[in-house]
Amino acid sequence: MSPGLDVTAAIPLRANISSEACFQGQTHGHEGFLLDFVEAKQVSKDERAARVLHPYLTGDDFLEGGEPTRYVIDLNEAKDVLAARGFGSAFQHVEETVMPAMQAAAEKEQRVSKRTTGPRQSHAKKWWKHWRGRGELLRAISQIPRYIACARVTKRPIFVFVDSAIRPNDALTAFPLADDYSFGILQSGIHFEWFKARCSALKGDFRYTSDTVFDTFPWPQKPGRAQIKAVAEAGVALRTLRRETMRKLNYSLRDLYRTLEQPGDNPLRDTHAWLDVAVRATYGMPANTDPLTFLLQLNLTCAKKEKARERSRHLACRCDPKTGQALLQATAFSRMCCHKHR
Repeated sequence: MSPGLDVTAAIPLRANISSEACFQGQTHGHEGFLLDFVEAKQVSKDERAARVLHPYLTGDDFLEGGEPTRYVIDLNEAKDVLAARGFGSAFQHVEETVMPAMQAAAEKEQRVSKRTTGPRQSHAKKWWKHWRGRGELLRAISQIPRYIACARVTKRPIFVFVDSAIRPNDALTAFPLADDYSFGILQSGIHFEWFKARCSALKGDFRYTSDTVFDTFPWPQKPGRAQIKAVAEAGVALRTLRRETMRKLNYSLRDLYRTLEQPGDNPLRDTHAWLDVAVRATYGMPANTDPLTFLLQLNLTCAKKEKARERSRHLACRCDPKTGQALLQATAFSRMCCHKHR
């Protein structure tokens, strides 16, 4: 291992950035958007309101019980206040509990800044919406039956599949990926090493961020079908072990992973090791190779190839690869070829 290896030279990869496979969860912005089960049952008696009520998974729910303990009112698709009013009692609840606080925050911001513009004042004009609704994330997970999530701030990232009907809170990082292979790569120790080296920290814990961690993480480039199957099977085995052990011992995910801090034989540690062997094989990474050194080199290689492909596209559409300015009058074809002209 090379704990002192500097991986700040890693380059964000266009393939990762454009994949739309990593998002921070929703930031509701006010507790008035949240309902306990009793409140949600009452509000959902209105059929119009029931359409915008969703189970809401927080970081604590995720690590302690694994199931949502509250619902969220999501009116983010309403473009104006009249459209929002169409959701009946859900709108009324937000109007009573959220709107006054949003207006007060906007007024305070104006008094302090002496300006009539600012983030709180802008948000007050759309007070029925969340602070960060994450429309791109919701559209992505609506196309699949489940997605992968992990706590955004954690000592060790624990990845779990979540039903797409459940909205992730901003304490979670969500990955709109439904397959067992992707789960295996993300849950592997290889990805964990990259996460630790590239993430920011909050009060001694690591924080998973898309721009520093996910966007720079080089995935296996040419895995074979047998290798993909091996990773998927190891991922399924890991989740099966976790589920059965937690049921038997009445443990949460947090309880279970704390056992890795203790010495002695541990089936969880063994199953993670099995997964890591499978993931190394997809990379063609020898057992004695330092994963950070390998991943950094792969990142730089991928970035170099992306740059070469981008240059080829620029040349094909007759534009300057440095400035993106057209050298010849752009045709419909050239605009389609060159992202600078889109």
